[in-house]
Amino acid sequence: GDTAGCTFCHTSPEERCSTCHQRHQINAAVARKSEQCKTCHWGKDHRDWEAYDISILGSVYQVNKLDPTQFDMSKKLADADYVGPTCQYCHMRGGHHNVQRLSTVYTSMGMSNADRGAPLWKEKRDTWVSVCDDCHSPRFARENLQAMDEACKDAGLKYTETFKVAENLMLDGMGEPMPKDLAPDWSGQH
Repeated sequence: GDTAGCTFCHTSPEERCSTCHQRHQINAAVARKSEQCKTCHWGKDHRDWEAYDISILGSVYQVNKLDPTQFDMSKKLADADYVGPTCQYCHMRGGHHNVQRLSTVYTSMGMSNADRGAPLWKEKRDTWVSVCDDCHSPRFARENLQAMDEACKDAGLKYTETFKVAENLMLDGMGEPMPKDLAPDWSGQH
């Protein structure tokens, strides 16, 4: 199942029209809906759809998506005046077809844009803020990036602490708490 899930998306070139426009219904209005991105961008390994769907932005979309006065999908993205952003509105800003141009580097809501000090990251973060400030103030976007930086640092510390505990258990001879006669885990080990 995991392999089939990966190959469904990753064996086709990302720039192929049918990836977003549906093979049997080439319609720009359909391709402008966030659900088109859900086809590939969901699940345990990349929760982009889930992160969007439960966010305030996704909630605004879900509540209003059927109202053409709030989301007129017949308009080009460059002309759109949505009540909230769709995936396409932010990642294909102005109707540009290179989705990764305004990407947050394959993670939900900018998490891997954590400040690493390199000029490349400053440029990416500034671009991210420029997308958000279509609707929000630059201060709002920068404060959110700073909060995500802190979350990344905290997660890194917890990750390091967890591995230190596991290492100490191994050194103390307690790294194998399960009896050998129990069923193996997912990797085939006991």
